[in-house]
Formats: sequence, C-alpha cells, structure tokens
Amino acid sequence: MRVLYNSAAGSADQSDVEALRTIPGVEFVDCDAPEDTIEAAADAAHAGIDLVVAAGGDGTVHLVANGLMRAGTTAETRPALGVIPVGTGNDFARTLGIDRSAHPIEAADAIRRAERRLLDVIRVSHPDDHDETDYAINVCAGGFSGAVDEVMTSELKATWGPLAYLVGAVKALPDLTDYDTRFAWDGGPDERIAAYNVVVANARTAGGGKPVAPRADPEDGLLDVVVVRAGADLGRLAARVLAGDYLDDGDIVYNRVSRLRIRSRPGMWFNVDGELRTNAPITFEAVPGALRVCVGPEYRAKAGR
Repeated sequence: MRVLYNSAAGSADQSDVEALRTIPGVEFVDCDAPEDTIEAAADAAHAGIDLVVAAGGDGTVHLVANGLMRAGTTAETRPALGVIPVGTGNDFARTLGIDRSAHPIEAADAIRRAERRLLDVIRVSHPDDHDETDYAINVCAGGFSGAVDEVMTSELKATWGPLAYLVGAVKALPDLTDYDTRFAWDGGPDERIAAYNVVVANARTAGGGKPVAPRADPEDGLLDVVVVRAGADLGRLAARVLAGDYLDDGDIVYNRVSRLRIRSRPGMWFNVDGELRTNAPITFEAVPGALRVCVGPEYRAKAGR
C-alpha cells in the first residue's frame, strides 16, 4: 500500500499525518506539489503497487485519481484507489460510505479489508487542456459554484473549516450572473437555457456534504447534470438541497447523459473536483468502470438502497 499526502493542500491535522507515517507495511509519500502527487500515483503502477491511497480531501483524491488514470488503459491495469479522508470537505468519501471520523490508522486498516468496486470517472476537456486530459471523480460545477471557488482560499478553509463553503457563498452572492448557456446532450443539437449554475456529477455531494446530485450512481456510466435556471429562488432551493432532494423543482433542469458539451455567454467558470479550471467551452464525458475503488461498508451505488 502506498499512501500519498499532498502537503501543498495543508488541510490535514498534522497529528493525523504523523500517525500515517507510523503504520507498518505502508509506504508514505509526502508530495510537495500537485504534480508530484499525480506522478507518485502514476509511478505506483510501474512499481507493481496494487493499492494507492489518497490521504487528504477531495483535491488530493482528484490528483491521485488523475495519476492512476495515467497509469494504465483499464481498471485492471491501474492500481486500486483508497481514500483516508483527512481534508476539509471529504465529499467523495461520503459517497463511498467511508467512516470520516475513524482514526487514520483504523482507516488504513479498513482499506486493506475493503471491497473494491469499479467506479466511473469524468473526462474533462477544454481548449486549455493542451496535451493533458483532466479527470474528475466527484463533482464539477460552474456558474454560481465557480464564483464560490474563485473566493475560496486556503486561509478561508483553515479559518472556517467545513463552514468555509458557506462563507464563500455569501462572498460570491453579489456577483451572481445569468449565463446564456447552450447544452449539447450526448452529441445532440444545442439546447439553450438561461442558468445560474450547472453541476456535472459522478458522486452525490459537494461543498462539505451538500447533496448537489442526490441520485448520482458512480457505477452507471452516466453523468448526472443539474442546471439551476436563472431567476430561481435560491433560498427556497437551498432549503430543498439541505432536505435531501431538489431535482424535481421547477427551477431545475435534471438530465443523465454519457457526454455533454457546454458553452455560455459570459464564459461560465467551472471547477473540477473543487479546483477552478476554465471559463471556455467545456466537454464532459463519462468513462465507465475506470478505477477500482475501495468502498466502505455503508456504500451503495444507487442512492437510498
């Protein structure tokens, strides 16, 4: 087992990090930069390591998943992915049914015994990709969510912890924008929607446990797409989000597709697993069964089952 910790993220408690260093039979790698984390995950495959563990939050999981996607052509040729959730939001861990309160040593032991399931990832492409393809494993979001990520800082996360996302939302509200957005669903003709926000999801929660895609199934080979129409009553929608399922609301467009292209005026800023990427036209594509992932005993592919 190789455990990767991205020290550049800085969200983990240092006592948790020190505990991870002491686990017998575990190779602990402290990565100084995001690209180091990606490379360490990819190198694990060449070293014959079967299990790579991301110790951190969703940003670290994103980096490790991208490294593993570079490491082979199928899930069978890539190391499996484990998660020790010692970050701020830990949203992907929620979908995996992982005990987020477990001590890191207990979490590492649970990963050794965990069931491994074939999960999808999202391939993300846009004009700024250049030679590299980006992958998301949890949630991508644009519009209002992108504005929140623009004001999010390491200091804000360190000061407010899980409440940082709420504080960021308050800071972003004055910049709320109507986006004239065109969606090409599964290669079909454009559909024009005036939108505040767009979520493209593989898993169910974002922003520290908010169920932004409560029906998402990370094994179905499909993207869950949630569009908040411009002019929506955000206060009412927020209450419905917190209640668990808001997808049938009249201010919501909900669709499930394997591929989606989005372009908008003005350009809609999108984050990929919480990391701000681009406001250029962007394409999302489901990659079915891309990674073997260690899941917790409470994991259910289909929500509520």
